[in-house]
Amino acid sequence: MSQGGRTYIPKPEDGAVWITGASAGIGRAVALRYAAEGWTVYATARSRDKLMGMAAQSGGRIIAMPGDVTDAEAMEEIVSHIEGAEGLALAILNAGVYVPMRAQEFTAEGARKHFDVNLQGVANCLAPAMRGMIARKTGCLALVASVAGYRGLPKAAPYGATKAALINMAEALAYDLHPAGVRISLICPGFVDTDATAVNDFDMPFLMQTDEAAERIVAGLKTTAIEIAFPRRFAFILKSMRFLPTRAYLWLGRKAMGWDKIDD
Repeated sequence: MSQGGRTYIPKPEDGAVWITGASAGIGRAVALRYAAEGWTVYATARSRDKLMGMAAQSGGRIIAMPGDVTDAEAMEEIVSHIEGAEGLALAILNAGVYVPMRAQEFTAEGARKHFDVNLQGVANCLAPAMRGMIARKTGCLALVASVAGYRGLPKAAPYGATKAALINMAEALAYDLHPAGVRISLICPGFVDTDATAVNDFDMPFLMQTDEAAERIVAGLKTTAIEIAFPRRFAFILKSMRFLPTRAYLWLGRKAMGWDKIDD
């Protein structure tokens, strides 16, 4: 939000956009779209080569800022650089990992990897970005969660837990950010055709291409929407499932996955 109770809609003249997880998938598509619309885009990911390739493709609009979101000090340095160079108008915190995991495959180390990147990694970026925006009383923070955060989904125990936590975090922070003049938006995609989802061995309903997902995100951040969830039908179905008793929800989920019979 901005002063006067109006929702802040970021514009290129307000400063730069910073995108994490920008070297592939949704992050890459969003970075290229913002660059095409005239923004200065600071792109962060671990792959320096991929970021440099994007920077060359963008005609100088994309500035590569390699880094690992699990490194809090590095994220502080990146935000400090952006603030000094352009000012940070919009931060899209998109970096994340997804590894499908059934109970039989669950490990503490596998869960920790999700928590470190998807949750602590977001916090490492959020803290410095939010601090500067609060000081200026303007800016937009966009956290990329997932419809998997609405209810527990098969094979997504650690992943879904991190996305549910991001949804809760964004809602809690909104109480303080609104009067401080800062907008926080929550982005909840469904299944998007990326390298991460390519490992799924089940049908993914309403599967969307990365360019379409990027279009929904960029368009949504130009509105006053607090939550940008898509595809809308899929998001509506999963949100509606919140009202089901847990026993009924789990029964339906097992039927949908073909797990209603005892596994061999």
